[in-house]
Amino acid sequence: MRTFAPTAVVAPPFHPRASPYEPVLARASVRWAARHGLAADPDAAQRLRRANAAELAARAAPDANPTGLQLLSDLITWLFALDDVCDEDGIGADPGRISPLVSVLMQVLDQLGEPAGAPATDRPPLATALADICGRIRRQGRPGALLRFAASLHHYLFALVWEAGNREQGRVPTVAEYVQMRRHTGAVLPSFALTDLAGGGLPHSRHRVDPKLARLNTVAADLVCWCNDLFSYDKERDQDNHNLAAVIAHQTGQDPVNALADAVTAFNDGLALYLRLQAEVLADAPPPVVRLVAARRHWIRGTYDWSMNSSRYQ
Repeated sequence: MRTFAPTAVVAPPFHPRASPYEPVLARASVRWAARHGLAADPDAAQRLRRANAAELAARAAPDANPTGLQLLSDLITWLFALDDVCDEDGIGADPGRISPLVSVLMQVLDQLGEPAGAPATDRPPLATALADICGRIRRQGRPGALLRFAASLHHYLFALVWEAGNREQGRVPTVAEYVQMRRHTGAVLPSFALTDLAGGGLPHSRHRVDPKLARLNTVAADLVCWCNDLFSYDKERDQDNHNLAAVIAHQTGQDPVNALADAVTAFNDGLALYLRLQAEVLADAPPPVVRLVAARRHWIRGTYDWSMNSSRYQ
């Protein structure tokens, strides 16, 4: 895929940028992960370092303030750690094993950053680290951002159980079902929430309910997830069917090469749609909407650039 994607996928026509704080972010996120027990052994620590969450955060939010950017980098680190637990420990294919962990993590979210009733030692490291993230959001004094983050991460956790059920049953979802659920399994929406918090917050709700802006947000999330699918396909195609190319192949009966080409076409068409929606949304848009649209552009381009070199897909 590494030789195919760069030549077939249309590079997002946005200027690539990255925050100058990336080296500081990287060191701080490594220390944060170690402090919360997310890197329990040398192999886990090495996987997290190689994933380079700080680079993705720096590219996705180049103009964010350092505090907000560190929060985003730590969230991405947490997501990579949870993904590794699901893969390495096999719980991502067993609903009965992942459900207890999801329950504990949902309890943390339900507490909305308040101190947990149970001692921290009674919680798994992923729950302790998530409680830290929620608490830091709460201390920024933006309750709307905290509620939005918690709601979108709830959807992500539910989607992990959906994936585990599919894997246990050997079930391949339809393309339409996969596209809908992929927006949640990719954890892009909670990442958007922290990106917007770091960039000054969301537009007023009257703007957020505008169908064109809502559609643009969804298309941006799709593009981030599909970019991930395209660059990870070569590594994961014999291990997991939760990939846009894999579900296209299953539904249409195509061979992997043609299905992958169709997935690339879906990405390229989605990018063209995003550009049209962007032009419509930005016509006479107020500054908060302009900031949101810029943030989505950075995520799309940042994911593409990070994916091109990420050791996570090698």
